[in-house]
Amino acid sequence: MATWAEFAAEEPELAAFVEGRFAADRHALIATLRKDGAPRISGVEPDFAHGQLWAGMMPGSLKSRDLQRDPRFSLHCTTTVASMTEAGDAKVSGTAEFWTDKEQYLKDLYERTEWQPEPEELDLFRFDVTEVVSLIVQGDGMVVLSWHEGRGTRRVEKK
Repeated sequence: MATWAEFAAEEPELAAFVEGRFAADRHALIATLRKDGAPRISGVEPDFAHGQLWAGMMPGSLKSRDLQRDPRFSLHCTTTVASMTEAGDAKVSGTAEFWTDKEQYLKDLYERTEWQPEPEELDLFRFDVTEVVSLIVQGDGMVVLSWHEGRGTRRVEKK
């Protein structure tokens, strides 16, 4: 698994695009796996900080329990225009690590946002990535950049 910083060092332009798409609307969708293996889609607010990808969740929420049981996830930015001509699309997949030492993260979060929940008010996860995808519309086609850990980046143009 690659940390966000490791991925970003390998593909800085793709990383900047993806971070920008997630920053455009703090709300994103995360797919997790239920106990029976069925997918669950939930809202989440991803946070790119200090070379890591983070997300806090309500303690004991279904998505948190899903990730503690099976750490695989997919994260999708909010796409607000159906044609995607304005900004594009971004997706990240990998595994989540339940993070119990929240003190430094919460201190940094407060310095950046002036919001500081109590440690018991959130389940914190740090995400490693195995796949990062961007999709942009160019003219009458689409350009898909797809990075996979160990394989690098592939560019596909679709008309």
